[in-house]
Amino acid sequence: MNGEAASFSWLQWHFHLEVVIVLLLLEGVYLWGVGPLRRRFGWAEEVEAKQVAWFTGGVIVLYIALTSSIHELADSFLFSAHMVQHLLLVLIAPPMLLVGTPGWLMRPIFRSQPVRRAVRFVTHPLAAFLVFNAILGIWHFPFLYDLTLRSHAPHILEHLLFIGGAVIGWWPILSPTTEVPRASYPIQILYLFGMSLPMGIIGAAITFSPHVLYPWYGAVPRLWGISATTDQQVAGLIMKIPGALFYLVFMTAIFFAWFNKDESGQGETGLEELIGPEESPQEAGRLMPPLP
Repeated sequence: MNGEAASFSWLQWHFHLEVVIVLLLLEGVYLWGVGPLRRRFGWAEEVEAKQVAWFTGGVIVLYIALTSSIHELADSFLFSAHMVQHLLLVLIAPPMLLVGTPGWLMRPIFRSQPVRRAVRFVTHPLAAFLVFNAILGIWHFPFLYDLTLRSHAPHILEHLLFIGGAVIGWWPILSPTTEVPRASYPIQILYLFGMSLPMGIIGAAITFSPHVLYPWYGAVPRLWGISATTDQQVAGLIMKIPGALFYLVFMTAIFFAWFNKDESGQGETGLEELIGPEESPQEAGRLMPPLP
């Protein structure tokens, strides 16, 4: 099929029933927790509207990434579109979900000491770095990446691991609860700098490869006159530049948040007003609510 012209419409959205069901369940459980369960068990007096908006926005980003025309482009035509899809799954949606999750909503889960210890272990900055980047790197090996495009089940597994790994990867920066807390500001800055490197390295390897790495994209019909080589180079640049820079921009924001907090000595920084502050020790020390 290589070289064959292809047609595409931005209206080509696909109704994947399994995606719709999972995302509706995710949103439904969240709204149940911040609404009826919160009132029934007295977890909090209210939930901030901006947190609900962040979480719901994250669910919408997942829906767009997995069912919209981006998904059709990614699966059938362009490696570069697939890279955009993956950045939505690891850099955009997971931070939004974490920012939108109140700390008190997580507290019943962390009443279990084994669960709390396990999550603390896997979200330690070093462990989180290794988990996320191992998932990212392994799934970009050509034989595995091609497998996901030829078989539906591995593709679903890949996306689930990307999202789960990204939640772990963002936890040291955006943890909503002090049971499993955020890293300190200096560690966050070092951590984000480290997180920017693997994406840059993998992106460079893809961009400067002398041959087409993924046979699937060497064989699909060509769209808009973009060759497989050019498409691969663009995909690598998307991963290298926007992907790595996203971490560096976040790192810069955290540096200034740290600086401003040290200067003022107290109060929320501009960053914390946007994404929400870490829980105070007083909030963390409150009696944990009983499990439903």
